[in-house]
Amino acid sequence: MDYEKINSVLNNDGVIAFVTDTVWGLGCLPNREKAVKKIYEIKHREAKKPLILMSYDTYPMFDYLMQPIEKEAQKLIKKYFPGALTLILPKSENTPDYITSELPTVGIRVPDNKTFADICKNIDGGVLATTSANLSGEPPALTHEEAVKYIGDKVDIVIEDMGTKAGGRASTVAGFKDGNTIVYRQGDIII
Repeated sequence: MDYEKINSVLNNDGVIAFVTDTVWGLGCLPNREKAVKKIYEIKHREAKKPLILMSYDTYPMFDYLMQPIEKEAQKLIKKYFPGALTLILPKSENTPDYITSELPTVGIRVPDNKTFADICKNIDGGVLATTSANLSGEPPALTHEEAVKYIGDKVDIVIEDMGTKAGGRASTVAGFKDGNTIVYRQGDIII
């Protein structure tokens, strides 16, 4: 994989497409507002739908989260990361409003996919602002070929999956209210 090229694209407001353990994703650096806007344009995504942060581990995302992280969230992170779980947590002032659609929370996820992990380990900051690789309302891409077909001409790079495949089901999305876990979208992981 050409990490120098990937970094160059990302640092110049570029958008990349990549495989995860669930579906293919689109991503950019969280501090690149122009690139985030590009993702919304590519997908024809409503501005009120936030992006989520993804990385190869939880630690690179800590700067974007209000500390301390809720005990219940810490348990789920230990049990299900890496995996098909997105947690909605209170954000810190380091998380730009343009990623979260002005919401006080941000979604975080650590996909269980070696190719994705390798990308994040080799990019500046180790974190991507992401969403699924598809047009809004359409099914997400599940293969490199589908990613190229759906959004290949709209992104800067569609990164090869290096033999790692997307599983096909979206992640479970969960948050917390008054110490209780709330499931917003049921995916593969049953909490």
